[in-house]
Amino acid sequence: MIRTAAALTLALSSVCAMAQMTPVGLWKTIDDDGKTEKSLVRIVDNGGVLTGTVEKIFNPAKQDEKCDKCSDERKDKPVLGMTIIRNVRQDADDKALWGGGEILDPNNGKTYKTRLKPVDGGKTMEMRGYIGFLYRTQVWQRVE
Repeated sequence: MIRTAAALTLALSSVCAMAQMTPVGLWKTIDDDGKTEKSLVRIVDNGGVLTGTVEKIFNPAKQDEKCDKCSDERKDKPVLGMTIIRNVRQDADDKALWGGGEILDPNNGKTYKTRLKPVDGGKTMEMRGYIGFLYRTQVWQRVE
């Protein structure tokens, strides 16, 4: 009985750890400086396709900002509640990576190809946006 309980506990903890190694969840975005907390973004899985939506903006002065530099249907829409990550899927060759989609930077209205990689046991995530050979990577922190 004790062995069965221990085995079950071990199995459940490994399942929880695996679940944390996906980008799905609530993330605190950190600016490129590595210190400035910008927002909370919730990433959800819709049938194997990930999307991310801005749930909170930390700077009170930016609460009502609109994406005036966006060039698609998000133009002049509020950043709060906006879907900024679209069409991300798990990499077929490297299951630790998610990509193939895009991320929007509402500050400049540009969209970038994106790659998401949970690290540190899923406690943080490398979020990379890139165009061609140029890229920038932010490290986001898991909130839940």
